[in-house]
Amino acid sequence: MINRARLKQLHKREEARFSETHKKSGELFREARALMPNGVPMSWMSKWPGPHPLFVERAEGARFRDVDGNELIDFCLGDTGSMTGHSPRATVATIKNQLDRGITAMLPTEDALTVSKELSKRFGLPLWQFTVSATDANRHAIRYSRMITGRSKVIVIDRCYHGSVDESFATLGEQGEVISREGNIGAPVPLDQTTRVVEFNDVEGMRQALSHGDVAAILMEPAMTNVGIVLPDDGYLEKVGELAKEFGAIWIVDETHTISVGPGGMTRQLGLTPDFLTIGKSIGGGIPTGAFGMREEIAGAISKRVEREVVDTGGIGGTLAGNALSLAAMRATLKEVLTEEAFTEMIRLGNLWCDGVDQVIREFDLPWNCNRLGARGEYLFQANAPRTGAEAAGASDFELEQYIHLRLLNDGFLLTPFHNMALMSPETREEDVSAHTEAFRAMCRDLVG
Repeated sequence: MINRARLKQLHKREEARFSETHKKSGELFREARALMPNGVPMSWMSKWPGPHPLFVERAEGARFRDVDGNELIDFCLGDTGSMTGHSPRATVATIKNQLDRGITAMLPTEDALTVSKELSKRFGLPLWQFTVSATDANRHAIRYSRMITGRSKVIVIDRCYHGSVDESFATLGEQGEVISREGNIGAPVPLDQTTRVVEFNDVEGMRQALSHGDVAAILMEPAMTNVGIVLPDDGYLEKVGELAKEFGAIWIVDETHTISVGPGGMTRQLGLTPDFLTIGKSIGGGIPTGAFGMREEIAGAISKRVEREVVDTGGIGGTLAGNALSLAAMRATLKEVLTEEAFTEMIRLGNLWCDGVDQVIREFDLPWNCNRLGARGEYLFQANAPRTGAEAAGASDFELEQYIHLRLLNDGFLLTPFHNMALMSPETREEDVSAHTEAFRAMCRDLVG
């Protein structure tokens, strides 16, 4: 339905509008290119639409202002890192207090107990460890799984995302073989040596992958989020848990993004019983942190195999993991920001955002679909909701996404740069959602011409 020549014209118009209204960001970018590869402090930041990224001056709540004075409603929220809203007051107050009391000492604080109790209450796993990112949490859970089982392989879901975990950058080739995913940089070994790949919602494929008897762990999100929201079929996750037990594999559930459905994520929502649960980003209110919980039996198996004398040389932990500042931030965020009441309103607004997108899609008879995951919503360029990562990936359209993101950015809205996703924070307001619906409508009207 999209006229590609018209799309290019519209994109060129938006690039000109961006350059006119982001001149200071342009100046900073030109200077930054001499100091940082691609002019950004982290490579992913080069994927924002437009001739260059905008530079942020101040972010607060569900909004931020760039160096040119443009104010934007933020539906990206640091790709979940600021799910709390930028600089939530309770977290900031606690951080300021902790800064005067010490940042890190490689010793526990009382906050470690408080946070562990809160995470246990939310997710149902009794024992917790802390890291500086969800990537580290996943790496540690994989290492422990290999140690406990004596097996080498990890099952991941096709088109999954688990941070920069090496084993997760695998996909399925044309013949169903495991191959390295496009863009995978410097893979240490061929991915078929470490990984088996299974499509989401494929129970029989999971059984076949486990039947080889060499799988240490299944690492998965309870709903896919990074290639487009892909929801589980009824009973699928419960069946995966059963298969893990049947074949002696350890089940690792990554709730880093799926906590958008509520305080205990999909694990609590569906009553899941994973062996490990990993999470990061949002629970620190923007302070880098991660955590992984485990069952008593898992902790017991670990303690039998790890000697105190060499506990610091096994690739688990880190000198900044569990630091006082991050634990203080987690305590305030979990206790005072990401509360039951906050999630109720965030989810209401997430549904409202999706309702608006659905209404516009119908209005212009577009063959698109909007999926929902609690406080999170996302649209894909196909008529039906995808069931697998491959199907979601096939529904992407980079050229169209770049235009939509740039157009909405120019109109004052920031979406996640990697896909068409919006996330609601406790600071997001109904008028923010309504304003997006109108901007989305205007954009679609121009697009279909």
